[in-house]
Amino acid sequence: MIALLTRDLRLAVRAGGGFGLGLAFFLIVVVLVPFGVGPESGLLSKIAPGILWLGALLACLLSLDRIFALDWEDGSLDLLATAPLPMEAIVSIKALAHWITTGLPLVLAAPVFGLLLNLPDAGYVPLVISLLLGTPALSVIGTFGAALTVGLKRGGLLLSLLVLPLYVPTLIFGAEMARRSIEGLDATTPLLMLAGITCGTIALLPFASAAVLRVNLR
Repeated sequence: MIALLTRDLRLAVRAGGGFGLGLAFFLIVVVLVPFGVGPESGLLSKIAPGILWLGALLACLLSLDRIFALDWEDGSLDLLATAPLPMEAIVSIKALAHWITTGLPLVLAAPVFGLLLNLPDAGYVPLVISLLLGTPALSVIGTFGAALTVGLKRGGLLLSLLVLPLYVPTLIFGAEMARRSIEGLDATTPLLMLAGITCGTIALLPFASAAVLRVNLR
């Protein structure tokens, strides 16, 4: 499992779809928002949690189609299917590699980008906590979508259409947790809902992704 994780991390960096592309897209979203809504600091402070969460969500989409694409093209996916590791473990490793190369850099960069949106001081820690809880769910859900569309021509657009509706609950509760913390309200409910979504996706979706891959490999 460690060897597979190391291999996926190296492939992600070599393919050019790692943290650099996601961070660049995240930065573009954050920079363009003030041009669209105006430079008023009060308005930017109010919408900053939602914009940062939306930017992180969209940045995660960029590399989803590459989770299984490279293995499908060179035949490695067929070899992995016959490996001693169960397919569920392989899917989990793929999701973990995607989170390390995409989700984790976005979490670390979010406080820096928050400065560009005049994020209030009380929002930095809740924002980072919500992203740490929510981005693993984005990677696991994205891995499920990638398993559904593996081998399809122009599957990237279909993948986005399939995955985006599943991302909505994570986006809602992640942004709501940061917003409530900034306003001094109780953020326990969105925190628990976000943690529940992440735990549920990690517990269930690897089995669904593995079943879909087995069907696609037949």
